[in-house]
Amino acid sequence: MTTTERVILPTGEDLESAKERGARAHRLDRAHVFHSWSAQEQINPMTILAAEGSYIWDGDGNRLLDFSSQLVNTNIGHQHPVVVEAIRKQAATLCTIAPQHANDARSEAARLIAERTPGDLNKVFFTNGGADANEHAVRMARLHTGRYKVLTRYRSYHGGTDTAINMTGDPRRWPNDYGNSGVVHFHGPFLYRSQFHAENSPQETERALASLDQLIRLEGPDSIAALVLESVPGTAGIMVPPPGYIAGVREICDRYGIVFIADEVMAGFGRTGKWFAIEHFDGVVPDLITFAKGVNSGYVPLGGVAISGEIAATFAQRAYPGGLTYSGHPLATAAAVATINAMTDEKIIENAARIGNEVLGPGLRALADKHPSVGEVRGLGVFWAIELVADRATREPLAPYGGSSPAMNEVIAALKSNGLLPFANFNRIHAVPPCTVSDDEVREGLAILDTALDVADAHVKP
Repeated sequence: MTTTERVILPTGEDLESAKERGARAHRLDRAHVFHSWSAQEQINPMTILAAEGSYIWDGDGNRLLDFSSQLVNTNIGHQHPVVVEAIRKQAATLCTIAPQHANDARSEAARLIAERTPGDLNKVFFTNGGADANEHAVRMARLHTGRYKVLTRYRSYHGGTDTAINMTGDPRRWPNDYGNSGVVHFHGPFLYRSQFHAENSPQETERALASLDQLIRLEGPDSIAALVLESVPGTAGIMVPPPGYIAGVREICDRYGIVFIADEVMAGFGRTGKWFAIEHFDGVVPDLITFAKGVNSGYVPLGGVAISGEIAATFAQRAYPGGLTYSGHPLATAAAVATINAMTDEKIIENAARIGNEVLGPGLRALADKHPSVGEVRGLGVFWAIELVADRATREPLAPYGGSSPAMNEVIAALKSNGLLPFANFNRIHAVPPCTVSDDEVREGLAILDTALDVADAHVKP
């Protein structure tokens, strides 16, 4: 680039003007914004000037390939024109209306979601996001069964609100857990770090189900309202359940009269190459599905609960004691309608499945073969985890559970400096680009990962 060449962002804005705007945003952020999950004086947040498709532009004007999909929610990529236009049109028609009134955006979004859920989950309760979707699903299950306890697995994430954070099975729960939430945690299947001393997938399935069944019998089946399970755990490591496990959980829940809630907040709406990740597992139909994120790619906050006929009937003549001012907000549900239609018309779900099968999955496995720092890669669709280790034989992680390490910080820095925005958690890098990602963009990301894994390899024990 010559000194006289002007750089124009996708917004049509001159880069130098955008950088001035970004610098002001960063100053104001540091002065006034309180960030989640952070020690406020220890962070230096990246400024984002623009985004389009699979890319974002940082405060210095650098273009980065977004292999994080932000918080694994921009499933249709950034600034999809169909969804942007739908929000604009809805804003011109009806910006907001109280949830007791019917409106066409909410009604159509509910219809489209119900068409895609498995079984008879044909009623939809809209929330503002995934955490409150899980809160309300648990409330429904408790009222439906007259029981209180909730089972969730270790290595899970269900949200940051009170019940949801106590359901969560990762270290973010610890400062918020006072032992009074009614949540009981169990070990789910994760063969790479098996809690059951399993040597193969069938053993892992059998032993994980036996352990769960024993826990229920020891806790008292008649005390348990619900079992909440991410169909494919996301933030905790993208551990795809082994064959037979989800069906076994369904059978156990049926045996003891426990409501089975599938948390599809991160895994749903195309992320795994299906509308819902639960569709990968033996035709299992949960009693409730919670969703958010990909339902409208986060363009306007939205979540919800898809409800079976049996549980919906509980509240046919009995008032459901819960609601939100913005339940089914018109701007959010209009974005959902546009997103779901775009996913269908543009075959975005099929693209995610093909990318995973033909490009991203094989490419990651090739990197695992090449780099001794990679202990395992695993995933579906555009939902993959790269487990980094200091020792393949012992599987010692490159960063401790619940923390980071200088080695991981170096890897993340190498990814960013080479033009890739990663999703990282503990000792893992997650490869989670938009469902709209192209073959060439994936290959670009794989090449950057290849370079960054050289940095990780330098920390492998001899």
